[in-house]
Amino acid sequence: MAFTIVLTDLDGTLLDHESYSWEAARPALDRLCAEDTPCIFVSSKTRAEVESLRRATSNTHPYIVENGGALVIPNDYFRDCVPGSVMRAGAPTIEWGSRYTILVDALRQAAASSGCNVRGFHDMSVTEVARECAISEHDAELAKTREYDEPFLILNPDRAEALREAIEAQGLGWTAGGRFQHITGANDKGKAVKLLLQQYEQAYGDVFSIGLGDSLNDIPLLQSVSLPYVMPTARAGEIQLIVPRAQIAQAPGPEGWNSTVLSMLSRLSGE
Repeated sequence: MAFTIVLTDLDGTLLDHESYSWEAARPALDRLCAEDTPCIFVSSKTRAEVESLRRATSNTHPYIVENGGALVIPNDYFRDCVPGSVMRAGAPTIEWGSRYTILVDALRQAAASSGCNVRGFHDMSVTEVARECAISEHDAELAKTREYDEPFLILNPDRAEALREAIEAQGLGWTAGGRFQHITGANDKGKAVKLLLQQYEQAYGDVFSIGLGDSLNDIPLLQSVSLPYVMPTARAGEIQLIVPRAQIAQAPGPEGWNSTVLSMLSRLSGE
């Protein structure tokens, strides 16, 4: 039987889009833990944000931050050292993302040359980030500890395409999450997922991977797994056109995450 892994986006998927609560997904998370099935957080959130959620959910597995900017692997998680890893904040880390300061400067240059006004996290105070994200100021502080990705708002959407062209002309990427646009380096969630799955295959042999996401920035994640699920949002149809194998989850947010994961685990175990 294949070794099963669940890889999941956070905001709007495992976490409720408005409240950020994951409580409705507790039964599925508990079953994954009881069955030693890895649950991999794959997010646009920062290392500090994801580590906070890992502590709250007792998650001990690798995780992917800032739209695939880096993959963080707990010490001694795999028997062999993962090639290309460096120590960051006490944990082996594989980095694909550009440095944050480079992205901030590039976004400013692209905004100026395109005539598109933007407001990035770098321009916002902790209080402003808290208000825009509907989170506490403590959580906003964690959200601002960015390393590989700059979220931003577009203030004049009619110049958005010109901004995209100016960003791409610098050899950088652009993706969209649930609340913000993001400027990135040559990274996405899929590159990090593929490398991590290779590590699991080396350790366990045949791997069956389940992926869940709700936004355009989740498309590379969904394209990289055995069985992709899209949360039922306004963009689900658009994502499904790009990832035809994707199935629609049973409901949005943690409720749908919970029922979808439990249903799949039961099916895989022959219940």
